[in-house]
Parts: sequence; structure tokens; C-alpha cells
Amino acid sequence: MVAANVLENKKTKKRAIPESLVYEYLDGKPIYRKGYKDVLNKKKKLEEIMGTSGLQSYILWYLLQVLATKLDTKKYVALPNEIGTHIAHKENPASDIGIFEKSVLTPNRVTTKYVDVPAKVFIEVDIRAAVEDLGETGYINLKTRKLLDFGAEKVIWILSEIQQVIVAEKGAKNWLWMNWNESVELLDGIQINIGAYLKEEGIDPKAISE
Repeated sequence: MVAANVLENKKTKKRAIPESLVYEYLDGKPIYRKGYKDVLNKKKKLEEIMGTSGLQSYILWYLLQVLATKLDTKKYVALPNEIGTHIAHKENPASDIGIFEKSVLTPNRVTTKYVDVPAKVFIEVDIRAAVEDLGETGYINLKTRKLLDFGAEKVIWILSEIQQVIVAEKGAKNWLWMNWNESVELLDGIQINIGAYLKEEGIDPKAISE
């Protein structure tokens, strides 16, 4: 079994990987979508690994509802849908939601290319990239630091598998790890509570089979 896996990995590395399987670029290297090897080996189609799960989508829907009703739209704009941020050459992290100050993301910077200014707050719901080389912790650390160094004030990770929320703020010595049943501030006093919302909706993550 080990030999077969090694052989499969060698074949994957030798094969040209199409751009459609790239999720983002970090440190000048492509980070591929989770499940990309299954597409290369014709076990899955591209569209099968592109979308979010029902639980991820429900969490994103909740976040967008909160932002739509509570965000000061004269000051901010919340952009969803794997928004790409261009930091430098081959440094293009993707985020589920970016909350931008309109004074920073001015109309002339809204183009058909990736946004080239930092969001005030970036929000990530789960890891949808293949991170075998970095590991999940290494990937979260690398991507978060890239976004903070670029100018973000806060990066929030919502991890449904372990029901945790990570809050990393610029200049903070330590990142905050929280149970997702606790309230978390997005910005300007706007609070979210993932666990409470899902319970209110009658959704039990533990009962959801992958």
C-alpha cells in the first residue's frame, strides 16, 4: 500500500497540473484545491471539489446575514466568494470573506483583477486547500501571517471539524483559540456565535456525516 501511494504521488508530481486546480499562491508556490489528486487520477470531476459543503455554506450564510444587517455600509464592504488578494508576485491568498474599509478599497481599486489592498478583517471557514506538505497548523500559520503582514488587522478561522474559532490580531503576541459556542467580535462590536446559531437552526454538526 505504501509503495502504491509513493508511486501515485510521483505520477502526480510529474503530471502537468492545470491552473483550475490551484486554490491560491503562497510563498511563490501554488496551493492546490483539496481533492486535486482525485481529479488528476480521474476519480472525481473538477466541479466535485470546487464547492463548499452544506455546513460550510450555512456558516457563511450566517456570517453574511450578520454583516448585511449590522455592518456600517458607509464605512465598510464585505466581499465573499473566495476573494483573491494580490500581495506580491505569486502571493495571492484566497479568503471566504474580506471586510474592507471603503477608504482603503476605493472605487478605482475595484477591477477585474484580484484586490491589491488588505481587508480590515479576513474570515476563513475551514481549510479547502491541499496542505499535506505544510500540515493544517503550518498552513493556517503561514497564511494568517501573510495577511497580517500585508496590513489586515484581524484574521478569523472557523474550523467546523473541531468546532473551534481562531482569532489572530495584528500585533498580538498570542492568537486566541475559542470554542465556537463562545461569542466572537468581528469588528466594531459586531458579534457572532457559530454554535448558538447552528443550535437555533436545529443543526447538530456531530450528527452530520461527511
